[in-house]
Amino acid sequence: MVAGQQEIIYRDRVRYPYDEFGRRIARLAHTLRKLGIGAGDTVAIMDWDSHRYLECYFAVPMIGAVLHTVNIRLSPEHLAFTLNHAEDALILIHSDFLPLLKGVLNLLTGDTKRVLLLDDPYRTEGGLSFDGEYEALLQAESDTFEFPDFDEDRVATVFYTTGTTGSPKGVYYTHRQLVLHTLALISVLSGYRSQFSITSDDVYMPLTPMFHVHAWGLPYMMTTLGARQVYPGRYEPQEILRLMGREGVTFSHCVPTILHLLLNNPGADTADFDGWKLIIGGSPLSRNLCGAALSRGINVISGYGLSETCPVMTLSCLTPRMLDLPLEEQIEYRCRTGLPTPFVHVEVIDPMGAPLPHDGISVGEVVVKSPWLTQGYLKEPELSEALWRDGWLHTGDIGYFTEDGYLQITDRIKDVIKTGGEWLSSLELEDIINQHEAVSEAAVIGVPDEKWGERPLALVVLKEAFKGRVDVEELRAFFLKFADEGRIPRYAVPKKLLLVDAISKTSVGKVSKRNLRRDLQSGITP
Repeated sequence: MVAGQQEIIYRDRVRYPYDEFGRRIARLAHTLRKLGIGAGDTVAIMDWDSHRYLECYFAVPMIGAVLHTVNIRLSPEHLAFTLNHAEDALILIHSDFLPLLKGVLNLLTGDTKRVLLLDDPYRTEGGLSFDGEYEALLQAESDTFEFPDFDEDRVATVFYTTGTTGSPKGVYYTHRQLVLHTLALISVLSGYRSQFSITSDDVYMPLTPMFHVHAWGLPYMMTTLGARQVYPGRYEPQEILRLMGREGVTFSHCVPTILHLLLNNPGADTADFDGWKLIIGGSPLSRNLCGAALSRGINVISGYGLSETCPVMTLSCLTPRMLDLPLEEQIEYRCRTGLPTPFVHVEVIDPMGAPLPHDGISVGEVVVKSPWLTQGYLKEPELSEALWRDGWLHTGDIGYFTEDGYLQITDRIKDVIKTGGEWLSSLELEDIINQHEAVSEAAVIGVPDEKWGERPLALVVLKEAFKGRVDVEELRAFFLKFADEGRIPRYAVPKKLLLVDAISKTSVGKVSKRNLRRDLQSGITP
């Protein structure tokens, strides 16, 4: 093994070389088999981001079973639904999540075995019975295993979307799809000349939950490269900053909310971010946040994808001619949705399904084809057919292509504000208000209006230093400046702005506009 002595690290608790990682995968494979797990069985994991999670990424699919990465932030009803729907034969569960499991036991329909995951050896088991404790089971097994060959189109993983309506939907991927996605990531992030290049010398720490689309597939890439890996467990800003400094982390990925929390944590004042390469996805990277990151020496770019796309489809890497641009000019490109990665075909189509020109003007629905896109939703043939209408995977996003080939998402179809017969981009309005020096974060949604159908409403969280000093009239005047300059129409200026303490987020850290609209309709100030 080329990287046999390279390290995998879990907080302050575990540190071992890749050679041991291979042996632990073999032990886990033996353990699964002894627990009765065979080809086609589904194994659920409920854990913080850890070395154990990484071991399951490999061992479970490698014996022909299916890994179910459970979203630990789902409601009890949705959690029970996913465990039942996936027909999990075994649950590997961290002791921190035992109360969650106990709360839904009466809703579970299958006879599921359980293995306990412990960080603290003295933690009690919460009154539940288990088929063993993870470390004890592994240590009792051989460190070699003869892994079987099987069809590359066998399902390897499944997880569930957080969804906006109805029950969560199961998204599944095959071995072939995971491998192709991994190789494409390596080619675009390691092979091209740009401002952003990842090699085996990088020190990697994921800041996207490992239950969410395989942490964007980056753990598979970094393991293939043999890079040093640091797993932070529960996301605690102070602990993340400490691990970054101690282990020399050089590459991560996260949603904007995590970057915002890190930059505004008291420990950020003394943290050394210089040279940290960071992919922002899940929500748009605002110019304000991008500028703040660059000013601290963070090499930040945007990435775009869906649960259904494995997920990476585009990255905002700079082309060689852009590399010498001043950072202020680079911000425009770094905040774009990005260039399609190798083997990804993205188009923007009109309502009749015809591709639109790449002219920076023509806006339509974003559709995609690629070898690693999910083929549908588990046990949901009608939803799968709707996802793949006319041979394209429909993203539910709208956007346009610039003349130089960059995709720019302007909104989710469901979040577009329809006012006076025109469409307004909530994302564009959010990007504008986020440029105000007093704004910590913001969200814009459409609210009913008798005359116009809908009008935009902005919810704004102020930075602590500006609370009591900046009011909604100043923020509205800031919007009006952009209207006076012709950058937005005057009817795009929010009729109402609300100063709030926090903005509702989904289980993966994105702004939940569904919850914001629901709360406003119920008369609740978010």
